[in-house]
Amino acid sequence: MIFDKDGNITIIRQEKASVKTLVNNIEQVYDTYKNDHIIVNLSSLDVITLEDIVEFLRISNTHRGDKKSFVVVTNKANFDMMPDEICVVPTLQEAHDIIDMEEMERDLGF
Repeated sequence: MIFDKDGNITIIRQEKASVKTLVNNIEQVYDTYKNDHIIVNLSSLDVITLEDIVEFLRISNTHRGDKKSFVVVTNKANFDMMPDEICVVPTLQEAHDIIDMEEMERDLGF
């Protein structure tokens, strides 16, 4: 698990371990990054299933409940099957765009 910080955004990348292991690792260090917007970049993994994405749902709901963005990046998922409760996009640029849009929405009171 690799952490990169870009202003108020933390980007978490996973190189080798399973998604379930990644979620457990994020939960263990969550307090360190809970005040940042979080992007989880899964682009280096070969296959991403709906079950893999659902693993992030608890962290995403908690984070979004605290008025922070949580975005998963993968271009290997079937986007038609993704739950509406979690934000999944195919590129890192789109993740940054989502965070910008959500910040504007929060500023406007949505």
